[in-house]
Amino acid sequence: MSDLLKDPEIIAALQTLGKSLKTPAELVKLNNELTKLTIEAALKGEMDVHLGYEKHSPVGNNSGNSRNGYNRKTLKSEHGEMEIATPRDRKGEFNPVFVEKYKTRLGTLDAQILAMYAKGLTTRETEAILQEMYGTQISAGLVSQVTESVLEKVLEWQNRPLDSIYPILYLDCIYVKVRQDKQVINKAIYLALGVNMQGRKELLGLWMSENEGAKFWLGVLTELKNRGVKDVLIACVDGLKGFPDAIATVYPGTQIQLCIVHMVRHSLAFVALKDRKEIAADLKAIYHSVNVEEAEKELLAFATKWDGKYPRISRSWQAHWANLITFFQYPKEIRKVIYTTNAIESLNSVIRKACDRHRLFPNDRAAMKIVYLTVEQASKNWSMPIHNWNLAINQFMIWFEDRLPSTF
Repeated sequence: MSDLLKDPEIIAALQTLGKSLKTPAELVKLNNELTKLTIEAALKGEMDVHLGYEKHSPVGNNSGNSRNGYNRKTLKSEHGEMEIATPRDRKGEFNPVFVEKYKTRLGTLDAQILAMYAKGLTTRETEAILQEMYGTQISAGLVSQVTESVLEKVLEWQNRPLDSIYPILYLDCIYVKVRQDKQVINKAIYLALGVNMQGRKELLGLWMSENEGAKFWLGVLTELKNRGVKDVLIACVDGLKGFPDAIATVYPGTQIQLCIVHMVRHSLAFVALKDRKEIAADLKAIYHSVNVEEAEKELLAFATKWDGKYPRISRSWQAHWANLITFFQYPKEIRKVIYTTNAIESLNSVIRKACDRHRLFPNDRAAMKIVYLTVEQASKNWSMPIHNWNLAINQFMIWFEDRLPSTF
């Protein structure tokens, strides 16, 4: 870019436009003109490289190929439409890279289309916003074409190799409405969110099925292993029946922690509104206990107090007790990280918000596009390790010293 800005033609144009710069509209015009001149200068440079000599150079005499004027092309960008001059050669062999031969829009516009779609805007809404903001005529069909290209990225991303060890793995699913065989059905989209050795979140994959089940999760975990995940220390999951068995089949050394938040939410579903606040406080006394012994006493006290009215709650906690108390083995630094699936729940809420705008997807492909794009946008905020990770990983190195590398 710095070399292009030394071009006398660009400098002269900028000086002329800069003198009359008085309004925001003129600033947009200046930016558009700069973009146009930059593209044309880049294309001329590509032609020099293609032919092996600069314009008017005697080296080109009898070289077998030469410049042959220009083709006019209209490009769409976030600043509107612009007409550029694309150089051509006599043999018709010049294939520009900066703006490919059949390309009619700049990549920044594609990025804006994908960003809008990722936020849940429909193709029609995206079309209308681009028209209003930039005066750019973008058809709904073109928006669909741009977003459809995402599926190739999804396939590549879904099959990428993964780290060999993830200290923590969160597993969950969300439901979306999809039209299939002239019916509207709920489909489960499975998500596996790993926390790597550096403490950073990484979505390992997305899978779709007609319903959530332990057998499907078994397939998901097997795929993760085939992609390089050799070990998981702790898996944080909801209370799906058979889930712990599926994990143990693929990763027998992995400890299971059922999400406390899921358990509380499930328990309160049976409770009358007037009792919810008190029961929530009594359940909190269980999972905020100092150790397992104290938690067992609190659960017994809860059962004594509430079994006459809500017997299903204590029975449910007792049935899942072995996988609910895993976090009591660890100091508070690790407890805060594993006793809830909030890390993946926050991602789910962003996905749901985007999906809710669409309400109903015409097919599986459309649903996977929006979910992938939403995750891609959300993951831009995952550059920092999760809270208290340095303390947590030091504890992991002690508890799992035989399974973790001494350096990483």
